[in-house]
Amino acid sequence: MKGSTQMTVKKRFPYRAAFVACNGGCRQNKENPCSFGCTGCGSCMQVCKFGAVALNEYGTAQVDEEKCMACGLCVKSCPQHIIRIHECANYIAVKCSNHDKGADARKKCEVSCIGCGLCEKNCTAGAIAVHDNCAVIEEDICLSCGLCAVNCPHHAIYDLRGIFTEAR
Repeated sequence: MKGSTQMTVKKRFPYRAAFVACNGGCRQNKENPCSFGCTGCGSCMQVCKFGAVALNEYGTAQVDEEKCMACGLCVKSCPQHIIRIHECANYIAVKCSNHDKGADARKKCEVSCIGCGLCEKNCTAGAIAVHDNCAVIEEDICLSCGLCAVNCPHHAIYDLRGIFTEAR
């Protein structure tokens, strides 16, 4: 295409993309907001040179993996530190960053991780653990089997493809 300033960048395997660890449920609670979730400030959108970040219907940042080149600029710009680079082949994700204890976390977001540990108990690969009341997946050993997502009582962990759990 003549005159086009858009540059095509070829991704290398394994494919990586930015990922926002917040599902937006906390943005619905205006009286008692989550201090760990996405604030919808837009800093990640402003720095993304590929147009891969947008705000979803909850006002929460969401990344389009097809457009993302995993440059990490959004990771650096996030004031909440909830954006990270993740392996696109790993479809199981924790979409929560709340570190409050169970009851307090639930008051702020109905789909918050409460740190119950069911995911940890059900993971046959030992790839998931609860740290500071929030589940964390170690992607390099995760099998993407979906047991943690299926057994998560509050749907803080789910399958991004929508196979094991509803995609959100």
